Amino acid sequence: GSPLRRPIETIQESGKKAAAIVQDLLTLARRGVAVSEIVNLNDVVREFVASPEFQRLRYFHPLVTLTTRLDPELLNTLGSPVHLSKTIMNLISNAAEAMPEGGEIRVASFNIILDQPVNGYSEVRPGPYTVLQVTDQGIGISPEDIQRIFEPFYTKKKMGRSGTGLGMAVVWGTVEDHQGYIDIQSASGRGTTVALYLPGTRQQAAAAVRANPLDQYRGHGETVLVVDDLREQREIATGYEAKAVASGEEAVAFIQEEKADLVLLDMIMDPGIDGLETYQQILQYAPRQRVLIASGFAESERVKKTQQLGAGAYLRKPYTVEALARAVQVELAPREGMAA
Repeated sequence: GSPLRRPIETIQESGKKAAAIVQDLLTLARRGVAVSEIVNLNDVVREFVASPEFQRLRYFHPLVTLTTRLDPELLNTLGSPVHLSKTIMNLISNAAEAMPEGGEIRVASFNIILDQPVNGYSEVRPGPYTVLQVTDQGIGISPEDIQRIFEPFYTKKKMGRSGTGLGMAVVWGTVEDHQGYIDIQSASGRGTTVALYLPGTRQQAAAAVRANPLDQYRGHGETVLVVDDLREQREIATGYEAKAVASGEEAVAFIQEEKADLVLLDMIMDPGIDGLETYQQILQYAPRQRVLIASGFAESERVKKTQQLGAGAYLRKPYTVEALARAVQVELAPREGMAA
């Protein structure tokens, strides 16, 4: 009920978006979608229309309207909700930019069975697809520009309003990583239609978790050791009967003297030993020590090696209290052949 709740939630969401932008940059550099969830594109569209980003778009383009025609029977797809949301945002932003005098953006979704090539592709994988189509009444795209719109940093937008030229490159990378296809129909002065074809699935998403499930994640006296070189991260993560130290060396010293039911371990700490070296040394004193890995960097080979030694899940920063609590609860659950 606090009046601060809404602005704090906005700050939190902005932090998530900032992290998503970094991940988009990594997508361009590294490629590959790290998350494969069951996603419905109708939900992604509705969430974007309700977001602060869309309100900002409307502020800059007050003469532009948006209408939707979303198939209620739309198939789900497997992929990353963050990347798909960013893709839809980029397409709608481009459509608005193409109509400086105003006009209508139409967003439609429907199912289709593909059994023949899509424009621009020599072959397609036949099967069911979920299609998202964004149409504008704008200035259109010349044949010369169509050949370049997926190039990084190629843009004709007004800087400071939207994007930096990475938008369509991210769209292309995301669709490719989702095993999909893009079709663009446009002509100068006659508007543009962009259609995304993503493989459809009849798998259903699990029931949504309650918005505030913290009570069900509370501990029962377990001690968690938080190992992170950043003070802010140590303060955020301390929730159970938690202790926190600032380095791998301090963590090893703690385990030598005391017991922790779980260690939440940062992977990159400077100066000093990193997460892998810390865990290797901890195992000398506590061979069955349970560990969760937390890092803001990519899931590297050292992360995988740490997990091969026995560490549990990899928790990407920035994480929410709920995400941390769920990961801790799973890792603290009794294991077969081990005492609770």
